[in-house]
Amino acid sequence: MDDVANKIEKIAAKFPKWAAKNAEERRKILLKWNDLILENKQFLAQVMHNECAKLMPECLAEIDYAASFVSWYAEQAVISRNQVIENGEVVYQPIGPVAAITPWNFPAAMITRKVAPALAAGCTVICKPSSLTPNTALALLQLARKAGLGEGVLEIVVGDANKIGKEFTSNPLIKKLSFTGSTAVGKLLIAQCADTVKKVTMELGGNAPFIVFADADLELAIDAAVKSRFRFSGQTCICANRFLVQAEIYDKFVAALAGKLVDLKIAPLINEKAAIKVEKLVQDAVKNGANLVLGKQRADGRYYPPTILNNVTQGMKIFSTEIFGPVATIIKFSSEKEAIALANDTEYGLAAYIFSGDLARARKVAEAINFGMVGVNEIAVASANSPFGGMNQSGIGREGSHFGIEEYFEVKFITQKSL
Repeated sequence: MDDVANKIEKIAAKFPKWAAKNAEERRKILLKWNDLILENKQFLAQVMHNECAKLMPECLAEIDYAASFVSWYAEQAVISRNQVIENGEVVYQPIGPVAAITPWNFPAAMITRKVAPALAAGCTVICKPSSLTPNTALALLQLARKAGLGEGVLEIVVGDANKIGKEFTSNPLIKKLSFTGSTAVGKLLIAQCADTVKKVTMELGGNAPFIVFADADLELAIDAAVKSRFRFSGQTCICANRFLVQAEIYDKFVAALAGKLVDLKIAPLINEKAAIKVEKLVQDAVKNGANLVLGKQRADGRYYPPTILNNVTQGMKIFSTEIFGPVATIIKFSSEKEAIALANDTEYGLAAYIFSGDLARARKVAEAINFGMVGVNEIAVASANSPFGGMNQSGIGREGSHFGIEEYFEVKFITQKSL
């Protein structure tokens, strides 16, 4: 871990100079990085496709999404947050050198969502990407260097996740850790950060309910269901994980969804281990009474076919597990109260979706369910200018929007008396 420690020392040494840099200079460098990302969009998308097998249209869309964080936070860099109050001044100062750990499923966007606000705030950054997708991160670093983010301002380290994570959490030079990944790993990192009392941002697991009331626009709901559940073969933290459908339209919803999936082309899962996990969840559900509406036996390898299970109940493992695969589980409910109870029956609380023609009821349900992001007749809940994060065991803090950059500041109060 000497290389990791050396790079931490490098970002710590460069921090005072970067923090003292004029905010307009930081803005211009970030905008140049944004331009270079977009100019090299096809190349970056191809690198991503080669690493994680995400379909090319999705890769291209992710590069646009990744760049949006860089351009958004470039403009946030020049906004003064200092405040004069009655008895003094509130001053925002960059927290210091920070570390980030990012996942494989969004190997470009999860880097820029963490790195861009940190750099805009005046922090220097060391980032560890997933060992499954290192080349996307290294390609972004190469463009960052061309934009003017020199050595010590942004560093990338690749290697053993446990060892690098322990160095990040134990090294007193690192003042904050941002992590996207599983709740189990997030808990471990939080515990490891306790000794040095680091600030943390954690974007962890999800188990998103997709609630469909009988008065919903069924065509809109079905289209959204396919896009949300089967995007990147269900390997996203905010995708619909449980479909809660009102009894009056339950059979119609199941049949319509099955019709949409017959010829759907999806990507393979990240590896065979992931496919085996999904297979076991489906087998357990069927064994315990779920009905296999659509799906077939998994062939060897990473590919898992689009699958629908209905008659799923709360006692099944698949109800409470983040599936991370192309499986739609459909649960029947009768009343608004029951829908809320089913939605909240999880330790997670990242994203949720509600489809209804009664917007007053939808708003009431949105406030009653314990999730950090709720889409009403909409599945686009993530953007550079909106807060991203969850409740309960789905995380701590927010990324995106002005809340995202505020995670990288210390707030200092200065009061003085005239002599």
